[in-house]
Amino acid sequence: MSEVESKLKEILEKVRPHLTVQIYDELFKKLKDAVEKYKLTLEDAEKIAWEAANRYHKALVEPGEAVGTITAQSLGEPSTQMTLRVFHYAGVREYNITLGLPRLIEIVDARKRPETPITEIYLVEDIKRDPERAIELARRIELTFIENVAREINIRLGVGVVEVILDPDMLSNKGVTIEQVVDALERLEIGSVEVSGENSYEIIITLSDEYLDPSKIEKVRTMISQAYIKGIKGIKKTIIQRRGDEYVIIAEGTNLEEIMRVPGVDWRRVYTNDIHEVERVLGIEAARAAIIKEVFNVLSDQGLDVDIRHIMLLADMMTWTGHIRQIGRMGIAGEKPSVLAKATFETTVQKLVESAVMGEEDPMTGVTENTILGQLPPVGTGVVKIFMNLPVKKPEESEGG
Repeated sequence: MSEVESKLKEILEKVRPHLTVQIYDELFKKLKDAVEKYKLTLEDAEKIAWEAANRYHKALVEPGEAVGTITAQSLGEPSTQMTLRVFHYAGVREYNITLGLPRLIEIVDARKRPETPITEIYLVEDIKRDPERAIELARRIELTFIENVAREINIRLGVGVVEVILDPDMLSNKGVTIEQVVDALERLEIGSVEVSGENSYEIIITLSDEYLDPSKIEKVRTMISQAYIKGIKGIKKTIIQRRGDEYVIIAEGTNLEEIMRVPGVDWRRVYTNDIHEVERVLGIEAARAAIIKEVFNVLSDQGLDVDIRHIMLLADMMTWTGHIRQIGRMGIAGEKPSVLAKATFETTVQKLVESAVMGEEDPMTGVTENTILGQLPPVGTGVVKIFMNLPVKKPEESEGG
C-alpha cells in the first residue's frame, strides 16, 4: 500500500462509522484518484470525505416518508409535459424508435412486445474496430429470405415452372451467394431446382405434380418468397454505428439468446429494449436494471430531471415478486390486499361484490383506503403510534379490614 493510500485510510477511518460499506469503498477509490490527479492535500481530502458523509445523511429517507406517493408524483407530473408521440432515428431513416409518453406507457404497462424492439450488439476486441468484419457479422445476423434478394418470382403454371430472378445488388448487399439461394429453395422440396444456363441470376424450379393445382399458386409463391436463407429469427434489419473507437451493430428486432451465441459478439454487453426478453434470458435482476435504464433514458431524452431513486422504486415494485408486473389494475394496483383500494379502479361494484362473497377483510394499512374513509393514512406522522401504561389504582382497604 502506498503512503497516500495509508494516509487516506487514516482519514476515512473517522468517517467510516457514518457510511455504508459500499459508499465507503467507492469514496476511498474516488478520493485516491482525485488526490493523484488533482494533487489535493490531505486536508482537502478530509473535507471532501466529511462533505460526502453529510450529503449521504441528508439523502436518507426519514421514517414514515410517503416514498410511493412522491414517486408517483415525480414520474406522473413530468410525463404530462412530454410530446404525445415522438420518434427518433438511430442512424438510418427506416429505424423508428418509440420515445416519449408512448414508450413510458409501454414500460409501465409491461407490454409483452415493444412497438419498436431494438438490440445493441457489441463486438469482441479483435472485431470491434474493423468495419469490414463488423459488416460481415451484421450480414450473418440479419434475417434474410428469398423475397429480400429476388427481383421477380414468375409462376408459369401451364408448364409447371417457377422462375426466380435474383437482384445482383441485393445479393451483394445481403452477403448472399447463389448457392445459398439454391439450397434454400431445395429445402422447400417443391420440385427440382437448377440455375438457368442463359442467366446465372435466374433460378428455375420445376414443380412436383402435387403443386400444379391452380388453387395452390399463392401458397407456392408465399413458400418461395418466405424461404429462409440465413440469419437469426426476429432480426429484421441491421446497421453499423460508430461509437467512440468501436463499431456497434444496431438490430431491428430482438432474439437475445441466439445473438449471444454468435461467435464474435461480446455477449456481456448485448442489450435489448425488450424487458420481457431480458427477464426470460438473463433473469429478474437484469430486467429490473433494464426498466431503470429505459425509463431514465425516456425522461432524459425529453429533458426531464427525475431523481433516479424514484425510477428505482418503480422498478422494484414491478419486479419484487420475481416476475414483471404492470402498474395498473391487472398488476400491482389490482393485487393490493385492500378491498377498498382495489375497488377504486374501474370495476368498483365487481370488486366489492367479489370481496363480500369471499368474506374478505380490509386491514386498512394503505393510503388509498384510509383516505376514502377520511382517516389519517399511515404515512408521515400517521405512522407514529403512542402507547401509554396508565397506573392502576389499587382499591383502598376497608376501614374494618
